This record gives sequence, structure tokens and C-alpha cells, in this order.
Amino acid sequence: MASENIVSGMAGRYATALFELAESERSLDAVAADLKAIQAMIDGSADLKRVVLSPVFGADDQAKAFAAILDRAGIKGLVANFVGLVIKKRRLFALPAMITGYRQLLAKSRGEVSADVTSAHALSDAQLASIKAALKAATGSDVLVNTRVDEGLLGGLIVKVGSRMIDSSLKTKLNSLKLAMKEAS
Repeated sequence: MASENIVSGMAGRYATALFELAESERSLDAVAADLKAIQAMIDGSADLKRVVLSPVFGADDQAKAFAAILDRAGIKGLVANFVGLVIKKRRLFALPAMITGYRQLLAKSRGEVSADVTSAHALSDAQLASIKAALKAATGSDVLVNTRVDEGLLGGLIVKVGSRMIDSSLKTKLNSLKLAMKEAS
């Protein structure tokens, strides 16, 4: 089971390489914190998300934008070099998946399970603790919860643990009801 690949594809290879470098430099937590900051910046800015995902921007434009952003955020060293390499190789569109892969590898190395929780509104500490407790009971392991806010959900949660996903969002329920009503008429 230890040899099981928990990350795959191109993003998984990059995440694994970063994880191995961070592990050899004994900077797993520092790299995780920097990656979390980068993900938060991407999630919080439509313009930055467009720079990451759009093929319209050239590597030079992406490199200049990220150099300024990383410098302002105080992100240097391994993570800054990693992002630079990703941009140079024209793989910036996959950076969010690489960050997720790194988190999964880190959680596995700690004996934790990683879960992605998307909610319509920011979760309170009590709600987050309740979700962690429920996931720990369901998985039998400590759970590292990565949260995201998607106001389009209207309400409820989407919880993804490994390949399993539970979607209790209001948006999905409304879409299901809409589909059921179309079939009934």
C-alpha cells in the first residue's frame, strides 16, 4: 500500500518532485504554507486566475506577474523557483492541481487523509471542527481539510476525500429537482 500512487499525471509528477525536494531540504511545512498562500491568492483574484488558466498570456507575462506577486507575498527559495520552472515549461495552468497533489503527498506522509471541502460561505471554526470529526469517524484517520468558498453553491457542501465525493449543495439539489420536474412533464 505504501507504493500506491496517490497523485498521477503531469501535475502529480511535478507535485512529487517538489515534495521530494522539500523533504530533502527539510522544508515540507514551509513549502506547504507558501503553496497555500499562492492558492489563496489565485482563488481570491479573478485576474490572477485568468493569468494562470488562460493560454493567451505568454510565459514572459506570467513570469513577470508571478515574480511581483511572490515577491510581495515574501515567497522565495524553493517555491519561487518551482513556480518559475512551471511557468518556463508552460504548465502554469496545472499549478492548482500541483498544489493539491503536494497537499495529498504531505498528508499521506503524516498518516493523514486529505479532504477538499467547498462551501457557499466561509466555515466557522466550530463548523470546520465538526466536519473534521465526521470525516475522521468515516475514514478512521486524521483529516487535513482544505476549504474553498464557491458562492455559486447557494448553500450546503461538496466534500471530496480521495476519489469519493459527496455533493449536498443546494445548487445540485435544485438542478436535480429541475431535472425531475422536466421528466415529469
